[in-house]
Amino acid sequence: MEVKLAKTAGFCYGVERAVNTVYEEIRSGQRIYTYGPIVHNDMVVEDLRKQGVGVISDLEDLKARIHAGELNNTAVIIRAHGVGQEVMDILSSAGDIRIVDATCPFVKKIHDIVKEHYAAGERIIITGTKAHPEVQGILGQIGGDAFVVENTDEAYALADDPAVRNASEEGCRFCLVSQTTFNTEKFKDIVDIFKKKLYYVTVVNTICNATQLRQKEALALSRECDAMIVIGGKHSSNTAKLYDICSKECSATYFIESLDDLNETIDQSVRCFGITAGASTPKTIIQEVLKYVRDEF
Repeated sequence: MEVKLAKTAGFCYGVERAVNTVYEEIRSGQRIYTYGPIVHNDMVVEDLRKQGVGVISDLEDLKARIHAGELNNTAVIIRAHGVGQEVMDILSSAGDIRIVDATCPFVKKIHDIVKEHYAAGERIIITGTKAHPEVQGILGQIGGDAFVVENTDEAYALADDPAVRNASEEGCRFCLVSQTTFNTEKFKDIVDIFKKKLYYVTVVNTICNATQLRQKEALALSRECDAMIVIGGKHSSNTAKLYDICSKECSATYFIESLDDLNETIDQSVRCFGITAGASTPKTIIQEVLKYVRDEF
């Protein structure tokens, strides 16, 4: 039986940088909080909790903790997804909070792009999941004044909206960016829709290179192998996209968070296993799954 592991499986640059930042800050001895879980992986978050790292769940939680004095003389780490300007303003105004910004540089680039185009009078369109923290952070750069579309149906609905269509006909310009972990094929389809429907659209492909390569490798593996294992956090958007890609090509695709989720229902006659993992998956978990599959199947 052959096992093929995707080359780019596991932590991406931005996530690894953010996670390493937290572990480095722990050594400072100061009380540490992260704004949202530092990574969409329960095992990593639990390990950090055991080492005393707290998690601020959202804006209201942040305000309540500041009001209660709970964040006095602490360090608050901004995760790779980034945050909106309101969050940064509240943290800065608190005075006795040390802000450690671990926002992924690729996400920071999107912040700069939308602010620049918005200041020039353009309307912003974001491809992504509106509830995702990265998209919320992008929206927060311009006061939420942007459109978010997740699929082609939503793209058609927006482009055909009378107000948007009239604005386009009157010369309004649009700038289209993407969540860094968005599906590359979906992005292309959505771009085609807006280019056909709207007159002036600037498209900036902000899907990070690691995401594009990870999805390309997952697609190739799922076409080559009899079974696919996709490893990642159950709340991880990029891992869910990998699962969608693989499951369309390989019916025997399994989405697991750790080795404990890999049960014995897998067909023992599989001749070739493919393994990939989302950007929130530590190497240790990948290696555990890889060793188990090689030893047991």
